[in-house]
Amino acid sequence: MDEAIFPRHFLKKYPHAARAEGCFVYTDDGKRYLDASGGAAVVTVGHGVEEIGRAMAEQASRVAYVHSSQFHVEIAEKLARRILGLAPKRMRRAGRVYFTSGGSEATETALKLARQYWLERGETKRFRVLSRLQSYHGSTLGALSVSGNVRRREPFAPMLVGWGQIPPCYCYRCPYGLRYPECNVECADELDRMLERDGSEDVAAFIFEPVVGATLGAVAPPDGYVQRIAEICRQHRILLIADEVMTGMGRTGKPFAVEHWDATPDMILVGKGIASGYAPLGAVIVSGHVAETISCGSGTFFHGFTYNSHPVATAAGNAVLDYIERENLFARVDVAGSEVRAALEPLKKFSVVGDVRGMGLLWGIEFVQDKKTREPFPPEARIASRIQEDALEAGIMTYPIQGCVDGTRGDHILLAPPFTITSAMIQMLAAGLEKAIAALEKAHLAGIGGSSARG
Repeated sequence: MDEAIFPRHFLKKYPHAARAEGCFVYTDDGKRYLDASGGAAVVTVGHGVEEIGRAMAEQASRVAYVHSSQFHVEIAEKLARRILGLAPKRMRRAGRVYFTSGGSEATETALKLARQYWLERGETKRFRVLSRLQSYHGSTLGALSVSGNVRRREPFAPMLVGWGQIPPCYCYRCPYGLRYPECNVECADELDRMLERDGSEDVAAFIFEPVVGATLGAVAPPDGYVQRIAEICRQHRILLIADEVMTGMGRTGKPFAVEHWDATPDMILVGKGIASGYAPLGAVIVSGHVAETISCGSGTFFHGFTYNSHPVATAAGNAVLDYIERENLFARVDVAGSEVRAALEPLKKFSVVGDVRGMGLLWGIEFVQDKKTREPFPPEARIASRIQEDALEAGIMTYPIQGCVDGTRGDHILLAPPFTITSAMIQMLAAGLEKAIAALEKAHLAGIGGSSARG
């Protein structure tokens, strides 16, 4: 390991990526890996698209950087117009796009914007942003404060605020022990009960992932949930923030996941796929009524980052959208997603596979000790990491996560391949996973699956 780099994990040996092309990453020792997780659900158009690199280089040769407090650039304005054109229709009129360098910055921006919105309206008591348990909205302290990911919060708990959280919409492990549709989306009504019980006069907003990404593993809500959440927010006059950092820009088969339920939030957070990893880029799509409250009030948003609306990053965003439009990749997501669903379905035959779930090209596989009771493996067994390691040996890159059950227990892997994945690659993915899961099943049935852990 290069001792100059501060790594994610000091005890892990990282392969060196030498080049990447299409859906594959190649290491300097000659190995090839199918990027079935898109890194961290980032890569949408595939690696190594030369025209995107050229667009970035051309922009850098003209204007590489100006500060957003001093200049605007046409390339950023163009991308903002295009993203608004993809947003839910009711967000487009007078809507605005605030560019950041990633998802965590987008969350921070939305939290501050929600607060200032109410200040501009004279409702100075409103500051709390409610969220859900088992959620993740970013790694900065503000974003982590509204995240419900227990493991990521725990080390920094003394530094975090707590504004209130409701249980997640997690039908496989319903927190109320109910079944859909007889449940009448009880988990959504918990937001209403919290607001009635604790009062809503100091609540600024509610933030949620329409389809929960890494923390729960591609958990999509049943029909009626998102609509009910939106209705409750309207009734209590609080802003609704949809975190689509992972699901936005086509990942679930529509430009934004909320469109599956015809919902219109007040803000949508974007990141990851907006530039497909070619540059650090994120955004907040802001509804017209929120933007106009600021523009017609103080006229100044008291917030900013050094790299807001970065010319080269927004050039990458435009080039990615050009490629998506030319190759009709949003439509490809539904087709490829159906193929992934069919390819993963046979994995349910394994006793250690508890659930296979997802939408479009965002999928999760949850692992259990006991299929009937849904008992998870103990954390020390490192099941998700073991699946990742074995899949990697088969040439497949996955995204492993622990804690989907209660923040500590529960293992799953996330799959989020580029939209350009082919049928042959999907079969390669399924074969690699089957090999990895079969090895886990064999070890578990031999009595060591729940207690052994590889170094």
